[in-house]
Parts: sequence; structure tokens; C-alpha cells
Amino acid sequence: MDAVTKKTDIVRADPAKKPTREEAEDAVRTLLAWAGDDPSREGLLDTPKRVVKAYEEWFNGYNEDPVTYLSRTFDDVQGYDDIVMLREIDVESHCEHHMAPFLGKAYVAYMPTQAVVGISKLARVVEIFAKRLQTQETMTSQICDAITESLAPAGCAVLIDAVHQCMTTRGVHHPNVSTITTQFTGVFKTDKDMRDRFLRLAGK
Repeated sequence: MDAVTKKTDIVRADPAKKPTREEAEDAVRTLLAWAGDDPSREGLLDTPKRVVKAYEEWFNGYNEDPVTYLSRTFDDVQGYDDIVMLREIDVESHCEHHMAPFLGKAYVAYMPTQAVVGISKLARVVEIFAKRLQTQETMTSQICDAITESLAPAGCAVLIDAVHQCMTTRGVHHPNVSTITTQFTGVFKTDKDMRDRFLRLAGK
């Protein structure tokens, strides 16, 4: 492995050591028993299969590379020289601390220099990082870094507003408390008017 690793890189387990589906299902049975229930009772017989299948969907981001989507750019913008912004991108993720869901919205903008990327690709990048285990702070930074490294824009801005189930269903039990994280680079970091414009367009 290189001495220097990009911020967007994720350290993954050795694929050769990845547990089999059967081993993953056995792990679910262990957790069910630890919780105090009987994994062999009728209502739980197929639960391990369902949980493993759900994990495949929830954490599919480990199988995809955001750079693949951000590399498909368009040079012909016919003189457009302003920000490109997507608002209210759905965020469905799980925090790495409790593996509890956090749900919210992402707002992403960048100031193109030469090429632009298809707007659906920006939403896809958010989805890829959301379908991994991390903190909201890390995910915000990863999205911004991926766009900056791939598109070399004059600036990038990312805001995520999400509600964490580890706060609402356990621990402090505070519902309706949202967490806002932001990351700014380039003109969005150095130009207060640009940053304020982004926040205003995001409704914040």
C-alpha cells in the first residue's frame, strides 16, 4: 500500500478473509440469542437471511468507486460560469459507532472550471459514501474530497443535515435533533458571499 493514501480511500478487509454468507448468517443468529430470543423459533428462522440481504443493500457503497461516476464529464457548457448545485439529496446511512441509521438530506455544489459532470452523478456519489460505515463528519469530507479530486473545480461545498437514531432510540433519547455538517473548499471557503449564497440556496 502506498505511504500516502487519498482521503477518499477506504481501508477494507482482505477479500480472502471476508466471511461467507453462511458465517454472516450464523453471526446474526448469535446476536439474536444474545438479545435473549430463540433463533430457531418460527418467526426468526429466516431473519438471518433477511439481515444479510439487507446488509448487502445498506453497505453496497464498498463495492463502488465514486471516481468512476465523476470521470464522465462534459466540456461543452456553452459559456456557463456559475455554480452547479443539487439540493435535498436523500441520505440513508449508518454510523460506525453503533451501526444505527442516520437519515437526512445532502446539499452539494461546485464551481466548474472547464468540464461539468452529469447532475445524477453527484447524487450517486453521495449515495456511495452513505452506503458505508462512517461518521457524518467523515462522509461530508469524503464527498467534498471526491468531487474536488475528480473535477478540480474552483470550489466545492457540501452540507448534510441528518437525524441520528443512536440519539433518538438509545442513549440520550432526544428525538427531532438534527446534526449539520459542512465542508467548503476553494471559492466557497475563501469568499464569504459565495459561501453565504450556498447556505441561502440550501435554506440554512
